[in-house]
Amino acid sequence: MTFGYGELAEKWEGDVVDDGAGGTTDDGRHSQSATGDERDTPPTTDDGQRARRVAVDASGAGPRQAWAGLPWLVRSAVLWSACLVVVVAGLYLVGKIAVLLAPLAIALAATLFLTALLDPVLLLLRRLRLPAALAALLTVLFLLGILVGVGVLVWNLTASQFSELSQELDQGLQRTRDFVTSTLPVTDDQLDKLIRQTRDGLGGAPDPVGGARTAAEVAGSVLLSLVLLFFLLKDGRSMWHWVLRRTAGPNRDVAAEAGRVGWRTLGAYSRGTMIIAAIDALGIGLALVLLRVPLALPLALITFLGGFVPIIGATVAGAVAVLVALAAKGPTVALLTLAAVIAVQQIEGNLLEPLVMKRQVQLHPAVVLVAVTAGTLIAGIAGAFVSVPITAVVYRVIDTVQRHRQAAAARPPAPA
Repeated sequence: MTFGYGELAEKWEGDVVDDGAGGTTDDGRHSQSATGDERDTPPTTDDGQRARRVAVDASGAGPRQAWAGLPWLVRSAVLWSACLVVVVAGLYLVGKIAVLLAPLAIALAATLFLTALLDPVLLLLRRLRLPAALAALLTVLFLLGILVGVGVLVWNLTASQFSELSQELDQGLQRTRDFVTSTLPVTDDQLDKLIRQTRDGLGGAPDPVGGARTAAEVAGSVLLSLVLLFFLLKDGRSMWHWVLRRTAGPNRDVAAEAGRVGWRTLGAYSRGTMIIAAIDALGIGLALVLLRVPLALPLALITFLGGFVPIIGATVAGAVAVLVALAAKGPTVALLTLAAVIAVQQIEGNLLEPLVMKRQVQLHPAVVLVAVTAGTLIAGIAGAFVSVPITAVVYRVIDTVQRHRQAAAARPPAPA
């Protein structure tokens, strides 16, 4: 039976009375020897606390008692959901800021990627006793020489074939369209409507003004990346030491270790990705040459560039090669090209990547897909390129900090 606070107080006054000798009686009346002041004296402290506890227990638990009464699974779900909301909100704000400052963000990401890629060249020049500024300048010139040389070579060999590539792709798409409409219950009008909706979802028709603005932003980002690349190669380590000197206490060792791990991860990822992309391009290009598919060199170049976007880039590049083979040589050669693309990608994913990529760079394919998709939605093609290295570096840094904290917690306290 449940009592309210007033009912409990009346019941207490009726059951517990002073007997005049410091004791109590249960007859419901005050002792005759008690004075008037004693009759009006409130209950003692212990009795009052006991009464309040009874009243609280009877009237319902407070917020803390209610939270403690929830099952542990519900409490864990609430806490993890709140943390997830905070993390997602923070990532959303960072993404919005990066989109607003897209040219600067892309320039910074490209600069860090290239700095990690060219760091061994800089260290080699520094071992030759060259000054820091001269070594950094020669490293940048080395990069420009490679890019310009490869670009000129590819242009001279395939400049006349790029127009043919567009025509071959159109023919391949037309053959694919005929196959779809003749095999599946889809009409030409429905397929045209689906293509228009897809084109509108991807941005609609090209805008000349927007294209000119994008070209100007790309040119500015390239120039800014080259300037930042020079300064990072020249003064990057001194900048990092300056940051560490302003980190106080035991956090300095943690920050130094996390920075080294993150930088090694970025360097291993950049060099490993370039090697794997080159191997993919070489394998698929060789298969296209053996199958006598036209435009083998441009398709190999597309495969190399697509290798910098894990999973999705290689899939798109392989699809382009199959479409060209279908348009130029027919279904049989297209199927052989598809088999060659799948074989090269399987060898790369199951054999070469574990050997080339270091263990600290490897991420689960599900994590890679989520990262690439999120990067594409936030910043388009540039986001797809930088999403995976950012994810790998952040993961390794967080893992390093967590291991340091666990080691510090397991370490016995120093004697007083």
